[in-house]
Amino acid sequence: MIKLIDKQKIIISYYREGKTQRQIHRETRIARKTIRKYIREYEKKKDILTGSKGSNRSELIADIAEKPKYNSSSRYKVKLTDEIISRIKFYLEENEAKRLEGKVKQQRKKIDIFEALDDEGFDIGYTTVCNTIRGICRKQKEAYIRQEYSPGESAEFDWGDVKLTIAGKVRVLQMSVFTTAKGDYRSGDIYYNQKTENFLDTHANFFSEIGGAHKEMVYDNTRVAVARFVGRNEKEPTEALLKLSIYYGFSFRFCNNYRANEKGHVERSVEYIRRKVFSKRDEFASVEEARCYFKKELDKLNSRGQVLNNGKSALEMLALEKEHLLPEMPRYDTARIAEPRADKYSTITVDSCHYSVPDSLVGQFIFTKIYPDRIICHHDSKEVARHKRGHGKHQWFIDITHYIKTLKLKPGALKRSVAFSQMKPELRGIYQKYYKGREKSFIELMELISYEGMDRIKDAVATLMRIDPNGIGTEKIKTIVQRNTIVPDSIKSINVSDTEVSSKEITSELDKILNEESAGSKVSLV
Repeated sequence: MIKLIDKQKIIISYYREGKTQRQIHRETRIARKTIRKYIREYEKKKDILTGSKGSNRSELIADIAEKPKYNSSSRYKVKLTDEIISRIKFYLEENEAKRLEGKVKQQRKKIDIFEALDDEGFDIGYTTVCNTIRGICRKQKEAYIRQEYSPGESAEFDWGDVKLTIAGKVRVLQMSVFTTAKGDYRSGDIYYNQKTENFLDTHANFFSEIGGAHKEMVYDNTRVAVARFVGRNEKEPTEALLKLSIYYGFSFRFCNNYRANEKGHVERSVEYIRRKVFSKRDEFASVEEARCYFKKELDKLNSRGQVLNNGKSALEMLALEKEHLLPEMPRYDTARIAEPRADKYSTITVDSCHYSVPDSLVGQFIFTKIYPDRIICHHDSKEVARHKRGHGKHQWFIDITHYIKTLKLKPGALKRSVAFSQMKPELRGIYQKYYKGREKSFIELMELISYEGMDRIKDAVATLMRIDPNGIGTEKIKTIVQRNTIVPDSIKSINVSDTEVSSKEITSELDKILNEESAGSKVSLV
């Protein structure tokens, strides 16, 4: 195929350098017929141009300097027959049927269609197959219709991935993003995943933040919002979304499959926020620090003036919307509900992590409320355990007070147990100072803590430290806690390091305190 530079060489060599067509052919190896064609075209158009005074002079000038063109309209594809086109259309229709059945990942790609045609014995090239498919599937470009929204009418929601370095480790977290359709007010949070409890939590936070709810919420086809597809365009909402909608009073709609532009505000917001917020900083000591930074940067973005809103910021636009929002409701209970069974270790499993419950509940079903940051367990309508939520894999969260019944029977199992390794620091300190080698007595102390609380035990230990630091034991702690003894000033003033005060005198003072109380039977912890 001759190029523009070849045409230039032909014209310059013939007219400026005086070379013959034969010489030009030898130097350029371009066919003499082609050389003659471009020389004659040039001469003809030049003669017309010099004698022309009309408005077509600019067209003639452009035509002379135009690059060579070839008329391929009369050509036809030798191997691409009507039968092959018919088979290609058959495979494309088969793909469409699979999409309608939800089998998107089982469609034939172009290479698969080419291989199917080859198996059928058709002599056709892969490039020709691709060009034919492209021609059949070519659609008119979609036009977008600009929308106008009323105050308080609509808000949009979406999830977006964000890759952050947390405590030196790279993690992919989930960023929830809300955008109001009227004023482009943006809100959101950062979570470990897109599970139902996080979906509910971020909605409750957003509605509390803006002081109400928009009349309509717009979603894409996220799993926490869409339970299943009914046909190609019908979606069945999840129970969680239905309950949330009923409670706050908003309606909802889903955008069509593969039509993120129908939810254009928030689709742009995910990319915009991720770029504006985390291009400046993406390393944090904890997820909580990242969350605080995210909120602070969102406040800055919402405070900027917007050209489309006559210079008003998103915050100012939200203030105008507030009187049109649905009334604010008390915060929704955002827990995900589960009922796992307590295993032989007296733990329940939530998302691969183990959480302890009292050992008397082994084998029982535990009504469990799963929040983004905590786990709360109930049995027979009573709270039996509460844990901080774990977000790793196969982690164990054990409260040693849940195993008192078992440890009473097996006190020797205490020191090497996971429960002992996860014991609270203050309780571990009491064990190390006063109960080392006295595991059975320490287990009785833990039972007392489960009834009286850690704060009262710490106060009792502090009292005994002033009275008899060498004689701290569970029975004395129990007596002080349950009788709520008021320590006289004479005891408070005792200096333990004073060599003049003997241990016998200290013990005597303690006995005096205990005897001042009315006699009573020992309190049983059964």
